[in-house]
Formats: sequence, structure tokens, C-alpha cells
Amino acid sequence: MTDTVTVSTHILDTSIGRPALGVAVELSVRPGVHAEWTVHGSSATDADGRCKDLPALPEDTTHVRLRFETGPYFTDQHHASHQQGKQAEEQQDAPRTRDSGAFFPEVAIVFAVEPGEHYHVPLLLNPFGYSVYRGS
Repeated sequence: MTDTVTVSTHILDTSIGRPALGVAVELSVRPGVHAEWTVHGSSATDADGRCKDLPALPEDTTHVRLRFETGPYFTDQHHASHQQGKQAEEQQDAPRTRDSGAFFPEVAIVFAVEPGEHYHVPLLLNPFGYSVYRGS
């Protein structure tokens, strides 16, 4: 059995019921609760809202921080909604146009890790709220 710790994540935009494409994700680590954070890797979500290329963690890692840059994603979504214009308004199941900008321009999730485990941490996101959980 290996003591390697791995992390994966994905984002679902619950306001449109679709994966969030192109969200930058930064992975930072630290070897103790009072230690400084060190950036260990970065990625961006793919068409399925997943980051599949985050690196395995250093052996002494006890805490991980995933930082999601949600502001640019919501700005892009806002502009796309305006481009659709009346087409979106005419569709009964289309999402309403969002306010410009993002209430949460970034989301940072910090969690503790144990050697030999894999941690999948999904982010359920909408313009005015989010939730996370340990997935499988």
C-alpha cells in the first residue's frame, strides 16, 4: 500500500445544471496547521467540469487548499447570457440572466488529508452560493 495522497475535483454549475468549463483551480499544500501554504499545482476545469491533472501531494502534507477562480467564469456566463438575448427568454426551461460579476469571485476550500487516501472534492456552484463535500 502506498502513502501517496491524491486530490481531484469537479464543478457543477447548479444554476444551469451543467459542468463549469474553464474555471482555474489552484492546489496548495502545507505540512501542518500553522505552516505556510505552498502552491503545488494548478489546472482548469474541462468540458465535464473536471480537473484530471492535479499532481500527487508531497509526503508531509496534512492540509490542502483548493482555490477556484469563479469570478471570470461568472463574467463569461453573464456575457453569454446577454448574447443569447431573447432566445433564452423564449425558452421555458432557460436560466434567467445573471447579475453582472460574481458574489463569490473565488472559492477556497481547505481540508485535512491522511496518507494513502484519495480525496475527491466536488464544488456545487451558483452565482450566490456554493457547497462542497467529500466525494468518492
